[in-house]
Amino acid sequence: MTKKAIIITAIGIIIGAVSGYLYYFYVGCASGTCAITSKPLNSTLYGAVMGGLVFNMFIKSPKKS
Repeated sequence: MTKKAIIITAIGIIIGAVSGYLYYFYVGCASGTCAITSKPLNSTLYGAVMGGLVFNMFIKSPKKS
């Protein structure tokens, strides 16, 4: 991976983690039975993984010739 690819993926992880926590904070799960949104750690980690995967889609792979 190039340095640019690592930076783009890291930005996605950070944005996803913040988004996951904000989702927990504002929406969350009142009953506590939801697997992802019942705890802030679960929601933050899930958001970080999803953010990293989504931002990783924008990295162009080198062309093979």
